[in-house]
Amino acid sequence: MTRVEIFGIDGIPEIQPGDDLVGLILTALEGCGVTLMANDVVVVTHKVVSKQEGRVVEIPTQDAYRALVEDESVSVLRRRGDLVIARTRHGFICANAAVDRSNVAEGYALLLPIDPDRSAHRIRTLISRSAGVEVGVVITDTFGRPWRRGLVDVAIGVSGISPILDLVGTTDTYGNVLNVTQVAVVDEIAAAADLVMGKASAIPVAIVRGLSLAGEGRAVDLVRPADEDLFR
Repeated sequence: MTRVEIFGIDGIPEIQPGDDLVGLILTALEGCGVTLMANDVVVVTHKVVSKQEGRVVEIPTQDAYRALVEDESVSVLRRRGDLVIARTRHGFICANAAVDRSNVAEGYALLLPIDPDRSAHRIRTLISRSAGVEVGVVITDTFGRPWRRGLVDVAIGVSGISPILDLVGTTDTYGNVLNVTQVAVVDEIAAAADLVMGKASAIPVAIVRGLSLAGEGRAVDLVRPADEDLFR
């Protein structure tokens, strides 16, 4: 029987720039009675990572917000009023260059970490060293989806996990060869973890247990190259 467990970890306080985020995560895990096991995936919302890294910017006016979105955009694909679909320097295509005004004090905005994959690697290294087991780390953000309503969490930073499960060349249960099937497993992990973290429940960390996906790779590996993109 295949089984996956997801634990929402509460007890993490409001994060300030320079805080020991990993230490606070480990303390919260202890408070929740959760002991990390090998191959666990620690899922962390980018909001706490961005706050710890000082990626909080004051925006006293709507014009300041618009200017910040432009600064964070490498290119703008679509524009409708104040809504911009932009490509960030990371290669992500998202609304308003992922400049986020939720879960932050009024008059401020959160930016993405400068290098979410590097942030994930740092968190994984420190957690694995302290806990004595090898874990994976996924940093998440909320993205909209073309052609479908609703938001889902996706991976923007990854460490210790192969981000894509490549099934090309394998066969299905009928013996058909799979020619294009690649599963974005880290996005699936991010979306599943959000079920226990939520958008307004102040639970920024979850543990996903029961998967064996240890490997190497980056979240930016999920960004489709422009020459493969039929919609740009």
